[in-house]
Amino acid sequence: MKNFKEVEQHIIGILKRELPNNLYYHGLHHTMDVLRSAEIIGKQEKITEKEMLLLKVAVLYHDAGFTKVYRDHERVGCEMAKADLPAFGFSEEEIEEICGMIMATKIPQNPNKKLEYIIADADLEYLGTDDFVRIGNSLFEEIKIYLGVESERQWNIIQQNFLRSHQYYTNFCKKNREQKKQQNLKAIEKIVESYA
Repeated sequence: MKNFKEVEQHIIGILKRELPNNLYYHGLHHTMDVLRSAEIIGKQEKITEKEMLLLKVAVLYHDAGFTKVYRDHERVGCEMAKADLPAFGFSEEEIEEICGMIMATKIPQNPNKKLEYIIADADLEYLGTDDFVRIGNSLFEEIKIYLGVESERQWNIIQQNFLRSHQYYTNFCKKNREQKKQQNLKAIEKIVESYA
């Protein structure tokens, strides 16, 4: 029988030891936030116990690739899952499904089925919450270092374009997050307009 706690201890140990300290957004706290969101959304979407297990394992690995690279971290997280998970009793088929979920978090998101919809929404749920500005600021601090985004103006234009193109996939997020996301977008649009 697969033991989620064992997988969780294993990968969280790696994240604690190996994630760079200047991942202000993609730190361990983000993985734990996404895990909470995925569980809530998964319950609302009425997924099975087995699906929940696969979903939670995918969340734990979805940003693990940041321990090695910044760009293309999803692919590396998938490789880590493939290397680790057989020892925890996961089949090849289950690992493929987990990798599908990890890759569904790659921006721009392109999930294809229910569990991929859930992880994609859990990963970006904050866009439709009151935490949008606080969490967005942590991402700005991070990408200044890793992606060379320098000015607040540049950042707000990126955010505006991202919010305009983003969509939620689950009924839960469409119902509970979309409206707030649109309010957050309007606030950003006002800021961007003020640059003109």
